[in-house]
Amino acid sequence: MKKSELAERLLAVIENDILPLTEKGVAAGNKVFGAAILRKTDLSLVLAETNNETENPLWHGEVHTLKCFYEMAEKPDTRDLIFLSTHEPCSMCLSAITWAGFDNFYFLFSHADSRDSFSIPHDLRILKEVFRLEPGGYAPENAFWKSTSIAALVQDADPETAKRLAAQDARIRKRYERLSEAYQAGKNNNAIPLN
Repeated sequence: MKKSELAERLLAVIENDILPLTEKGVAAGNKVFGAAILRKTDLSLVLAETNNETENPLWHGEVHTLKCFYEMAEKPDTRDLIFLSTHEPCSMCLSAITWAGFDNFYFLFSHADSRDSFSIPHDLRILKEVFRLEPGGYAPENAFWKSTSIAALVQDADPETAKRLAAQDARIRKRYERLSEAYQAGKNNNAIPLN
């Protein structure tokens, strides 16, 4: 499978499976982060979830997804799965993905996007204050997993595919921009410690 085909599937999962859940989550006062788990063999969706910090401040999109995954009666081995995060995971979520045994994760928005486009700087502040790391300063390929941005997957796309994926990416980013505005407008009305 070409990397651009994987990118197309990951974008489709974000747009069709994660975003609808995130829209409901933001309406309930949660942040815009979500995640999904797919099978490596056929890229079928195992589970999609979103941030649920209004229930528990630890239920970031990735951690809440892992919680729900481990509550499933039957679950595949994590070595056979792809972990997809809408936003580059924070240090807590990086650790959770690692402890869960995933050997990979993919993301759409970078740490810098979370800070600059979504006005949620806490992940970067924690990385800087606790670990002395700059945005994205962790090892993207290490003994546990390899992380890859969806943008990096699109580099091998032919011009027609690249154009189609760019349009899909733009649609998704526009929806997240609206969700971010809604979250920012209402964040003082929720009890999440780090808004």
